[in-house]
Amino acid sequence: MSASSTATKSAPQNLRAIMDKQRAAYLKDGPPSAEIRIDRLNRCIGLLVDHQDEIADALNKDFGSRSPQMSKFIDVSGSIGPLKHARDNLKKWMKVERRTTTPAILGWFGAKAEVHYQPLGVVGVIAPWNFPVNLTFTPLAGVLAAGNRCMIKPSEYSQVSSELMARMFRKVFDETEIAVCLGGADVGDAFSRLPFDHLLFTGATSIAYHVMRAASENLTPLTLELGGKSPVIIGQGANIAQAAARVMTGKTMNAGQICLAPDYVLISEGQRDEFVSQATAAATAMYPTLKDNPDYTSMINQRHFDRVRGYIDEAKSKGAKVIEVNPAKEDLRQQPHHKIAPTFILDPTDDMKVMQDEIFGPVLPVKTYKTVDEAIGYVNSKARPLGLYYFGGDTAEKERVLTRTTSGGVTVNDTIMHVAMEDLPFGGVGPSGMGSYHGLDGFRQFSHRKAIYSQPTSKFVDNQLKAIRAPYGAALQKQLAGSIKR
Repeated sequence: MSASSTATKSAPQNLRAIMDKQRAAYLKDGPPSAEIRIDRLNRCIGLLVDHQDEIADALNKDFGSRSPQMSKFIDVSGSIGPLKHARDNLKKWMKVERRTTTPAILGWFGAKAEVHYQPLGVVGVIAPWNFPVNLTFTPLAGVLAAGNRCMIKPSEYSQVSSELMARMFRKVFDETEIAVCLGGADVGDAFSRLPFDHLLFTGATSIAYHVMRAASENLTPLTLELGGKSPVIIGQGANIAQAAARVMTGKTMNAGQICLAPDYVLISEGQRDEFVSQATAAATAMYPTLKDNPDYTSMINQRHFDRVRGYIDEAKSKGAKVIEVNPAKEDLRQQPHHKIAPTFILDPTDDMKVMQDEIFGPVLPVKTYKTVDEAIGYVNSKARPLGLYYFGGDTAEKERVLTRTTSGGVTVNDTIMHVAMEDLPFGGVGPSGMGSYHGLDGFRQFSHRKAIYSQPTSKFVDNQLKAIRAPYGAALQKQLAGSIKR
């Protein structure tokens, strides 16, 4: 429910009432000026700056153990950047876009073909639990820059952070501008069924089926930011030590609870052992201890802890070699949180769940290949992922990987970093999502691109138009003879 909802209404009634208020306010006030949009973006930036310590503390409570520095880096600073980018560019983005008239001669007589970027109205945002603040505020950069009102449904798994955001927004935004709707699965289902002008869902593919089905009741346009099994292909000429360190940075950040976390590694047979050795050294350097180390994040809850531990146990039972990186040899069976040590699974087979499900944890399967084409074929045999990572210095090999695979985005010689490039679109493809946002692409995603053609009133144009009016005759026939040809 919204933080300002009344207990007498059901979730669907309350949510619909909020949406109706926002739509009425939008229709009454009309598209907001650039100055109003900038003010809304600045208010969001101010909330993040003023509440940075509370945000870090809330995330630590939600996860049980999460580094305040990492939370400030990703959820606070990582949200301020997109908001500032939108604020500083939106006047340019809002400009009318001139297009060429067809035929071009009409332009000589005053005809205009233009694209106007118009707010959609009320946009819904369903945010996940892994980066609950970032994945609420980053979409807001595009939503608010485009001039929309917004309703937000944060995850019940990150309850402390969700309640904090509800209080934060309530301080500086009227409910007709931004409303936070708290609650569990029932509220999420009702939220998905609202007739939004656009709905953004970030989360698991399995949940996206339900969201898309619910949204279809109103033909609500969707942006789905999902995930999948983002592969790492390490080429023959790669710097193995560097690749291993960068892969492990991406894999262990937030304990792998990232939609873009590297999900498995494909490497040539002769390089595998060196990669595992270097990756172990890199993880050890970052996390010499785990149990009480505030830099090493816990799994969000018992359910996800059990799920990831289940992947490891099943792989071991089916003959895979499992290597746990636990430098201090701590007993993680006795801990107040839900920490899982960085773990490699060597020689995994496709019948293992760890090779079927998105892992969303600090577990990294490592498979070998004989040729890069074999690695490409393996990637292409699976669902299209949100991200793909290639390491290597061979230009021809890199181009082969990039052109022969399809993924939402790619980072070359690192992992995850393409999502931080605000001037690049971020989104999935196929099962990893639809639509994209960030920067200009976010502004356009949450805008209606209205085509406007203005007809000139000159006598010349009137004479041209007569040819296409009944009764049809020689003038139209002449025009057709000139246009229907190779």
